[in-house]
Amino acid sequence: MSDLFALAMPWWEFVLRAVIVYVVVLLMVRVAGKRTLGQFTPFDMLLLVLLGNAVQNALLGQDTSLGGGLLLAATLIALNYFVGWITTRSPVAERVIEGEPVVLARHGHVLQKVLRRELVSKADFAKAMRDAGCDEVDEVDLALLETNGHITIILKKAQR
Repeated sequence: MSDLFALAMPWWEFVLRAVIVYVVVLLMVRVAGKRTLGQFTPFDMLLLVLLGNAVQNALLGQDTSLGGGLLLAATLIALNYFVGWITTRSPVAERVIEGEPVVLARHGHVLQKVLRRELVSKADFAKAMRDAGCDEVDEVDLALLETNGHITIILKKAQR
């Protein structure tokens, strides 16, 4: 029972490991693109589970104590809160961490190179058009890939 709270390494090493893993995984997700976050498929769920398992040892090392796990959880939640706090107060931090919306189509013309670069399929774009009540791309004034991965379609004024 005494092993339940006995840490296998100093408390600060847990915090340091959590900070490093959080920042590196955040950078990886950021580099992976907006569509990774916006379209949550079964493959994305699998990736999330495997990613959690992959970083587990980097976080815990040899520790299996309750205290170590709780300290890591608290550190990760605090980091997440801090990132949210900083992005609401700094436009530069928000742009760096969350990115900016990307124009996918303008004035009825789809930017095919941008769709490919942002990993947006024609089917995803067509679904977003249908969701906006749009039948033809000519009706689109502006289409944006938002920072959360969703596609926003703004119709031409005459079509509204």
